[in-house]
Amino acid sequence: MSAITATPDTPATARRLGLEPHPEGGWFRRTWTAQHPISTDNGQRPAATCIHYLLTPGEHSAWHVVSSDEIWLWHGPGTLELSLGGDGDQPGEAARSILGPDAAAGHVAQAVVPAGVWQAARPAGAEEVLVSCVVSPGFSFDDWRLASVN
Repeated sequence: MSAITATPDTPATARRLGLEPHPEGGWFRRTWTAQHPISTDNGQRPAATCIHYLLTPGEHSAWHVVSSDEIWLWHGPGTLELSLGGDGDQPGEAARSILGPDAAAGHVAQAVVPAGVWQAARPAGAEEVLVSCVVSPGFSFDDWRLASVN
């Protein structure tokens, strides 16, 4: 991955962590790739991958689907609303989780998105939020797609 070319619009946290714009929205950088490959229906993939993913207030992750299981791990400082919306050709009715620090308020520190389930995310408050996403089998843009825009 090439080094990010920071612009005046690049968030400070994205600069510090070397994050690049993500096609679905937000900022990301792969931080780990398992060294052992596995065979999938779509070819060889690493056993797992991990990214840092940042959303700032006003940004969101567009509805997308991945053909692997994904675990979202909250780092903060803000909270994140993770929506899951069906497993067909387009997102459907959404179930929501809030990733954050307040278990008494129903926040969770991690959430699982099963393979093939539509997902979208946005900050749930006024602060930026950093998460890590672990994907297994490892993430490939060949196994990912955005929802159609009508």
